[in-house]
Amino acid sequence: MRRASFTSSILSRTLSTVHDGGTVNLHPRLLRVALFSSSRTDNSNSCRHWFSPLLNSFSKSSGQAVSLGLVGVVASVATAASVYAKEPPPAEIIPKDVVLYQYEACPFCNKVKAFLDYYDIPYKVVEVNPISKKEIKWSDYKKVPILMVDGQQLVDSSAIIDQLSEKILPGKAIISVADEDEETKWRRWVDNHLVHVLSPNIYRNTSEALESFDYITSNGNFSFTEKITVKYAGAAAMYFVSKNLKKKYNITDERAALYEATETWVDALNGRNFLGGSKPNLADLAVFGVLRPIRYLRSGRDMVEHTPIGEWYSRMEKVVGESSRIKA
Repeated sequence: MRRASFTSSILSRTLSTVHDGGTVNLHPRLLRVALFSSSRTDNSNSCRHWFSPLLNSFSKSSGQAVSLGLVGVVASVATAASVYAKEPPPAEIIPKDVVLYQYEACPFCNKVKAFLDYYDIPYKVVEVNPISKKEIKWSDYKKVPILMVDGQQLVDSSAIIDQLSEKILPGKAIISVADEDEETKWRRWVDNHLVHVLSPNIYRNTSEALESFDYITSNGNFSFTEKITVKYAGAAAMYFVSKNLKKKYNITDERAALYEATETWVDALNGRNFLGGSKPNLADLAVFGVLRPIRYLRSGRDMVEHTPIGEWYSRMEKVVGESSRIKA
């Protein structure tokens, strides 16, 4: 359900530093620039039987040895598949009607989506106009993400995930701050540190800001004129916003801060496939969720090239899989 207004499409991606709705304040002049000329606009995979021809090419005398070897290969593949399998909850406890009110590039919204995708919970998306917020005028809560679950309103990304966990993961205890465990510690680290180094990297210079908005406009419903306007006006606005964020969070070198954060996360894994061991836990999903919007931008490519996070990220991509979003 990506039929949001043109303005919402621009700013939902421009205001990528949303902290559960607490957006960075843009100077009114920059907002006017970003919104100038804006208008409202509203395969299944199959497994090839690849070992049949292989077996036929060998003599009967070697067939047994080949068969045994293939048994080992199949066993290894099966083991890997079990490690990287999703964990859909029983059908009877999956919510029937889930709607996410979001900004597309909001790291906290993406954190919620990573949780929904991993647990195969189908959901619809409503893109919120960050200026008028008309899509959430019905709610007393004026931030995003908002998740409606079978008519119940859930707010604040971490609280949403905690409440959903209680619904679909029976027996999973929510740890208090006083008794903070490893998973909870790293979930808090995501909210309080990791997200704050992202925007200064995405919009580090004019060329990277333009790259980001070129990607945004290529994946939205924009006319040619709108694409040009959004790409250059939006990139200019967020370039200046990123400079303010650097000052606010005492960041002197954007890439160094990003590399340090990702290396800190890899150190926390301590050789494990995931922080949760053989399967991701909520901290894994949180880190993956907030990094997913930048992965294939220059900042994300640099991150993978210069830090050891790439292998973990690839494992997460495999296990989280495709989005469970219900397409309009």
